[in-house]
Amino acid sequence: MRDPRRDVPGTDRVLADPAIAAAIENLGHRLVKRTAQQVQQRARDGELDPSRVVAETLAALPDSPSSVRAVVNATGVLLHTNLGRAPLSDPARDALLRAAGTTDVELDLHTGKRGTRGAATIAALREAVPAAEAAHVVNNGAAALALAATALAAGGEIVLARGELVEIGDGFRIPDLLTSTGARLREVGTTNRVRLDDYRAALGEQTGFVLKVHPSNFVISGFTAAVPAASLRELDAPVVVDIGSGLLEPDSALPDEPDAHTALADGADLVIASGDKLLGGPQCGLLLGRAQLIERLRKHPLARALRVDKLTLAALEATVRGPRPPTARALHADPARLLRRARALAEQLTAAGLPATAVESEATAGGGGAPGALLPSAAVALPERFAKHLRLGDPPVLARLERDRCLLDLAAVPEECDETLRRAALAAG
Repeated sequence: MRDPRRDVPGTDRVLADPAIAAAIENLGHRLVKRTAQQVQQRARDGELDPSRVVAETLAALPDSPSSVRAVVNATGVLLHTNLGRAPLSDPARDALLRAAGTTDVELDLHTGKRGTRGAATIAALREAVPAAEAAHVVNNGAAALALAATALAAGGEIVLARGELVEIGDGFRIPDLLTSTGARLREVGTTNRVRLDDYRAALGEQTGFVLKVHPSNFVISGFTAAVPAASLRELDAPVVVDIGSGLLEPDSALPDEPDAHTALADGADLVIASGDKLLGGPQCGLLLGRAQLIERLRKHPLARALRVDKLTLAALEATVRGPRPPTARALHADPARLLRRARALAEQLTAAGLPATAVESEATAGGGGAPGALLPSAAVALPERFAKHLRLGDPPVLARLERDRCLLDLAAVPEECDETLRRAALAAG
């Protein structure tokens, strides 16, 4: 009897097929070859007719060599850390594509000589935050704080309130980061109350700076007392304020959220913020403040290890100079319009036989921004069982589970994605 494994086409033959060769141009030789060999093994094992090897190889190939998938964020959390936080604006995405090629990131085209890296981005930040004498960009907010601690307080002390020794996502603790730089922590006050005299009594020859950290993702209420940056300026030490969430200026949607301009105007010498949170840009850490301090940070050897690439600089400049990014638009979304969208979507799904209902809901900023602040929103409620099917769909839709319901919250969903939600819900049903 003839062995059917002899009919399995060889790898060279499969890769020479015109359709497979075209796929190699888009996906790369290694990925396509590995996929073809997996399909060939299925044919050798008798799971597949040998004549189907080429067709099955093409069917098994991904659309892209990258495994990253676009996900519809219907959780009601505008800055969902597990979904990459802030979605970029269209101008920022366009800037990424331009920067992906050969660029003038560190070249002065007028002189033909080496230029200042990211000069246009730094200029954009200074224009957006007039109270900042200078600015510097590193790869995330934690890196910005680490650079400040290393350059200004290594071997010395950082004075901060006990109630600001915070832990944020994934077990990351601010005090652990600070002490890893070689600085010592001088804690003042109590968990819920700290006064200016507490800071003043802790200052000494070893003081590198006084640090104020935004609580980020929790709120302490009741019998509390804190010292604002405007009062800390009275101290005989540099004041560093980590505002965390990245607002460059006050936002009426989040009146209690700190911003860089106000903190500097109130007397902070250095402000630290994140780029991929409420600013709505790419992941990066922003350092804004006195020119002398920024220059010390920029010249420190650690700054080279923490610097950002051309893609980040391009997307950040486009975010700061350009129109309101998606995060800002979501923060100021009209609740009535969100409810109209939810009702229209629910009606379409109900007409198709799904048990859908439009409901009012509450969204949050997320990403460590505006803890405790709730944003009026609207959602489409479906049975809880829909959540898994939506998450495993194409494209994946991440919903929110609440009171045994699957909620498709529209706060972070652009209106042009409503049809995508409709199709996803129908497929999940």
